[in-house]
Amino acid sequence: MFDRYFRISERGSTIGREIRGGFATFFTMAYILVLNPIILGSAKDKYGEALDPVQLTTATALVAAVMTVVMGVGGNLPLALAAGLGLNAVVAFQIAPLMSWDDAMGLIVLEGLLICVLVVTGLREAVMHAIPQPLKQAISVGIGLFIAFIGFVDAGFVSRIPDAANTTVPVQLGGTGTLAGWPILVFCLGVLLTVALLARKVKGAILISIVTMTLVAMAIDATADVPNWGLTTPEWPDKVVDTPDFGLLGQFSLFGAFDEPGVGVITVVLLVFTLILSDFFDTMGTVVGVSAEAGLLDEDGKVPNLGRVLLIDGAAAVAGGASSASSATSYIESAAGVGEGARTGFANLVTGGLFALALLLTPLLTIVPLQAAAPALVAVGFLMMTQVKHIDWDRYDIAVPAFLTIAVMPFTYSITNGIGAGFIAYVVIRTALGRAKEVHWLLWGASALFLVYFAIDPVRQLLA
Repeated sequence: MFDRYFRISERGSTIGREIRGGFATFFTMAYILVLNPIILGSAKDKYGEALDPVQLTTATALVAAVMTVVMGVGGNLPLALAAGLGLNAVVAFQIAPLMSWDDAMGLIVLEGLLICVLVVTGLREAVMHAIPQPLKQAISVGIGLFIAFIGFVDAGFVSRIPDAANTTVPVQLGGTGTLAGWPILVFCLGVLLTVALLARKVKGAILISIVTMTLVAMAIDATADVPNWGLTTPEWPDKVVDTPDFGLLGQFSLFGAFDEPGVGVITVVLLVFTLILSDFFDTMGTVVGVSAEAGLLDEDGKVPNLGRVLLIDGAAAVAGGASSASSATSYIESAAGVGEGARTGFANLVTGGLFALALLLTPLLTIVPLQAAAPALVAVGFLMMTQVKHIDWDRYDIAVPAFLTIAVMPFTYSITNGIGAGFIAYVVIRTALGRAKEVHWLLWGASALFLVYFAIDPVRQLLA
């Protein structure tokens, strides 16, 4: 029954691979259960109110569980969803200081509803189909480098040099220019173990690495003096089961932001525009990248069930805002599950089930340190990077936009920025070559929006 519905055999997968993929995806994105409450809980709204971290953890797990399962059943893609990093920072540090939390979350709900309208009208899907195949491949490669960079940064292998250092070098090896400490050792061993298992084509390589290095980290933490593991300490929790607190569900005001004193309608509209654009193209890049890595794109480079996938992603934004967990979106870490063999939405039942279990077992399921999970991101980054061979680097009208797409993503820590740079370069070069008529009108429109996106500060100043 599962095989027929999810087309598991048809896509060259097995239930075992789907289960392993579901576990791998969960463990590579379980950090959001810790990070989202930290980001949202550390900020205060205009009135000095802060959100409760325990309630935020519950809301984060609930939205991830429900929407990941919905995506699996409705979209049949191994694409998990949870509160979006970057978007939650915008909510916490840009929107909340201007209004109440209820009004801020109302803007997230409004953004999700507008995205759903774009999907229903066919505009969002049409934009994705208008993108040339080489640019789609470049998006996938750029995401590969981006998530590998995320893995290096999360593990502490790479760190940002503080501005006070007065240096032109933005990042460095480790925290001081050298590798030091047990957590970094766990990460390095994890990377070596993961790539060795992948090279030997061991089934379950990524998941084996995550579990093995978590056990190693727990042993090290129990025997050595480790001052700081980061967000998650690999130690057995005091209690395995904890009671979920659903107090934040439904705490939003859909149009309250428009009535906030001192904010203004134009400011609210610009905030919603920023949220929509970021969510729109982050999702587009993620869906294309994960689908390409899974080998699910058709001969025209189209994603299966794209309309339903995009509609579910828009609904996830609504669910995230309605539960005060911030906008939920598709996660590029799903590529870890794809690297483990997942090819269908059945893997989402596993990932979603683990998030549902996390509602009760959060202390147990969040003992995986980033240093044990991050090697999976590095390995998957390599796997996604291999698609660079399909891009024709002798054609500058394709190669330059592809290069900018690939480079800008990791260098600016944003999928959206990379896509925007690639779109604008593609339109400009085609126009310079006298081939402007070959550019789809939707790409013209998207590029114009990206110009506004990149110049949002001057636009805001012009509009006072």
